[in-house]
Amino acid sequence: MQRVNLSTVSKFVFVGLSDAPEIRLLLFVLFLLVYLATMAGNITLLVAIGTDSHLHSPMYFLLGNLSLLDLLCPTVTVPKMLGALLLEHKEISFSGCLFQHFSLITVVGTEIFLLTVMAYDRYVAVCHPLRYPSIMSRTLCAQLAVGTWATGLLNSLLHTSLVFTLSFCGPNKIQQYYCDIPPVLALSCSSTHSRELVILVVAGVLGSSACVVTVVSYIYILLEILARNSPGIWHKAFSTCGSHLTVVCLFYGTTICTYVRPSFTYSPHWDRIVSMLYGMLTPLLNPIIYSLRNKEVKCALKRVISQVRRAL
Repeated sequence: MQRVNLSTVSKFVFVGLSDAPEIRLLLFVLFLLVYLATMAGNITLLVAIGTDSHLHSPMYFLLGNLSLLDLLCPTVTVPKMLGALLLEHKEISFSGCLFQHFSLITVVGTEIFLLTVMAYDRYVAVCHPLRYPSIMSRTLCAQLAVGTWATGLLNSLLHTSLVFTLSFCGPNKIQQYYCDIPPVLALSCSSTHSRELVILVVAGVLGSSACVVTVVSYIYILLEILARNSPGIWHKAFSTCGSHLTVVCLFYGTTICTYVRPSFTYSPHWDRIVSMLYGMLTPLLNPIIYSLRNKEVKCALKRVISQVRRAL
């Protein structure tokens, strides 16, 4: 059987968000402002966690990792999208598309597992407060963080190898503003059914496992709250877990809509909207959610902002 050259398609072309010049300029300004705000919010949160001794705890160490992921996620896709909107440079090389895809799936996978670790951290904080320092030691936190990044990396290697070892010899227009799994699979000349099945199974097993651990953690938290039944326990528990629970719902909602479904349900217009929510809005909202719900973070951010003002 004749082997198909995988580099038949040497570049891809993003269809983009709009072809009207006035709309493109408006979208460029809007997304640039959102991107800059996302960068500023997450960098400020990272600086606050790194410089404030009050935030040198397992919870904030994990939150720092989340902020780093929220910096990487839009950085993988947004600069290329801004270039396409402003300069109409919509092309990306095959290797560039592969790298963008690999980086994005790494970030997505790592964030799923990191949110699971953060759920376990909240479980220990609520259900075993006296043993919390010994259970969530620095060594364990470091191991859990490394494990989430390693698992996200391996998961991305698998997905990227499944997608980019297909044959691409026909259309090269990606119905999206970045190289994502569904629109790239739609361009393949070869059959994608078996690989889609593997992707769905792997994503389903890993995603459902992470989701189960998160849900079980919050079930134990709820049972602990009901068992104590002390005054103010609900308010204290919500202040401890509310930010993480909000971020989990936002992340899982947009991620499931984007990835956990077969390709025949793929809708370019709908996927662009959902991708915007996941790729741009979620990283923007995460530091806001944590800073609004957490007094320690708010105090640390105020100190960082005052130090910056004095320096300027």
